[in-house]
Amino acid sequence: MTDKALNSSTPSPNGLSDNKSSTIADSQSHAILVSLGSNIDKELNTKRGLDAMAHYFGEIQISRVYESESIGFSGENFYNLVASAETTKSIEQVCKLLKQIEHECGRLRQAEKFSPRTLDLDLLTYDQVVCEAPVVLPREEILFNAFVLQPMADVVPNERHPVTQKTYAQMWQDYDKNKQRLWPVAYEYKANGNGQRGDKSS
Repeated sequence: MTDKALNSSTPSPNGLSDNKSSTIADSQSHAILVSLGSNIDKELNTKRGLDAMAHYFGEIQISRVYESESIGFSGENFYNLVASAETTKSIEQVCKLLKQIEHECGRLRQAEKFSPRTLDLDLLTYDQVVCEAPVVLPREEILFNAFVLQPMADVVPNERHPVTQKTYAQMWQDYDKNKQRLWPVAYEYKANGNGQRGDKSS
């Protein structure tokens, strides 16, 4: 299933407004990995984020959902997961769309960096691209944060990090598990009419 252009007239399941000024970059399909996190109404906002991704990108695959403690501030625990999808959008267009989804789910841009989140969406990888702009890819926190690396090892265990050239399964095996606490939670996502959920951990 191909992803939907931002100038589609079809409304998203969250009532997202499509941006008519953006266009599809090319006809080639690109593999993306996106991290999702939430600690405000986290069950609801996790579903809203996945519904929006399925709406715009079509079929998505998701990791298990993990709960983790807040890092850098005192707050409610987070839900975290990673989703994979295919897209014909450019890196810039993907990032713009993820910010749009965050905004429609109540994300406040003026909030402090380390603060509660309704929804946090970050592009982790785009094919095997290594770049500094329009965003740093692969995202640096893959190397440091268990709540990013372990879900990546769930959903694409045999894919290789573009820089280290290690598989995500190997990177997670080598990771110091004492650095951060996280644990899987019972969370079942059912796609809202667009795209299919394929939990590779099952």
